[in-house]
Amino acid sequence: MSAPVEEKTKDVLRPVDEEARRQARTLIRSARYGALATLDPATGAPVATRVALATDIDGTPLILVSGLSAHTKGLAADARCSLLVGEPGKGDPLAHPRMSVACRAKRLERGSPQYARAERRYLARHPKAKLYAGFPDFALHRLEIEGASLNGGFGKAYAMARADLISAEAINEALATGEQSAVAHMNADHADAVAIYARAFANAPDGAWMLTGIDAEGIDLACGDDVRRILFPEPLGSASEMRTALVKMAGDGRKLLQERAG
Repeated sequence: MSAPVEEKTKDVLRPVDEEARRQARTLIRSARYGALATLDPATGAPVATRVALATDIDGTPLILVSGLSAHTKGLAADARCSLLVGEPGKGDPLAHPRMSVACRAKRLERGSPQYARAERRYLARHPKAKLYAGFPDFALHRLEIEGASLNGGFGKAYAMARADLISAEAINEALATGEQSAVAHMNADHADAVAIYARAFANAPDGAWMLTGIDAEGIDLACGDDVRRILFPEPLGSASEMRTALVKMAGDGRKLLQERAG
């Protein structure tokens, strides 16, 4: 006698562990773009489009969209949407990690502190968007995560909850207050340290690496189209620990690079 369908489905899914959470959060934080599926308000049919992505301080995906876009009209009529992230590499595209995220889009109010923070983080990831981000028909949306299906590779399927994907740290607001000045300072005065982070902890090639974001769990770097995510050894416990963590990472990174060089 065959097992019930529900039991077979449960067997396919692995229990969510810390490694899966790390992989899922990294997929979102490091995604430059994704496929966004919305519902056409005229027909009710699903429509998939490509959108550029950034993340808010807590890891929530951010999109900047034009009011003329099909997906913007869809989100205005029904905020439910699905976001697919994960970059295919060489060989079989289905062998690479990807994740389908169930979301509800929330349009941010221009002029609000939340909009200002989201815009700053989005433009740090996509600086060319400064050309049109201020146009009145463009708006930022937070894609509030409700859950996700993670495929981490062959035989690695997980059903993720919102709490698995969002960094709901008590220090997020305090970190956001000091993040802009810290990022600007590091890029202007400590570009050597930023390069060390990229090479030592992300195995990245030499390049003009820029720090684009700092949150409780780690930092985001970019060099042109190349985006890297680096986790702190331990999540920050307070905003005051940010500077200490960055200084320590620079020192540890120098030692690591020296050891690799022999």
